[in-house]
Amino acid sequence: MILVIDVGNTNITFGVYSGEKLVTSFRMISQISHTSDEYGLNLISLLNLNNIKKEDIEGVMIASVVPQVMHALVNSILKYLGKKPYIVGPGIKTGIKVKIDNPREAGPDLIVDAVAGFELYGGPVLVIDFGTATTYIIVNEKGEFFTGVVSPGIRISAKALWEDTAKLPEVEIKKPESILAKETISSMQAGLIYGQIGQTKYIVNEMKKASGYTDMKVVATGGLGRIIADETEEIDVYDPTLTLRGLQILYEKNRKSKPQLREFEDGDRPE
Repeated sequence: MILVIDVGNTNITFGVYSGEKLVTSFRMISQISHTSDEYGLNLISLLNLNNIKKEDIEGVMIASVVPQVMHALVNSILKYLGKKPYIVGPGIKTGIKVKIDNPREAGPDLIVDAVAGFELYGGPVLVIDFGTATTYIIVNEKGEFFTGVVSPGIRISAKALWEDTAKLPEVEIKKPESILAKETISSMQAGLIYGQIGQTKYIVNEMKKASGYTDMKVVATGGLGRIIADETEEIDVYDPTLTLRGLQILYEKNRKSKPQLREFEDGDRPE
């Protein structure tokens, strides 16, 4: 079995794969203040709760958009699992070509989504990831990731509403019964959800038109993606484990090479 780790701005998502089968998944909050021991002990505990022994883990693949957690997280893997993880970045074999103006600017999460979208659904494919930010990327029929759009995610928009206004409360992010809201909470929910639906429809249609790939498949993932996918004809598939599967695919592509950890090979820095 292999362990894959998706480090996002809000959560760290872990998945355990046996071949192409996702055996289990679990999450931690992305806390920059965690030490390697805290990560390690929590990880071992969560594996045990899912009846997985640390000895069962043959390898580890990590993608991270939060550099500040990486030193402690990588050292927890080295210390508690005894494995040197692969990290999505320069030197990793992906099977796709990054054709944007500055390839090094492409985030690891976008690379993983591009790989998973192309490998699982073919090209051209448009992958939407409804995370802390909402990202839209296209991979063409040649396996070239050549364009992307980044917009504020639903949670960012919601947080801005209740933190930057004096009287608006924190609300649950869900679709209200009607867009014709009659009180504050449902008014905010309507704005957040229907606003994201409208944005998604417009961006997808404009990317299709501008790229010429008017019939390409549109695949959505991310925690709040199901709400939007259920309300838009533009989204063909909602795949909640797309990013984890992309990490599994990348592990298989790189398993015969030696992981290069660079600055993460030393022991923990003082914390």
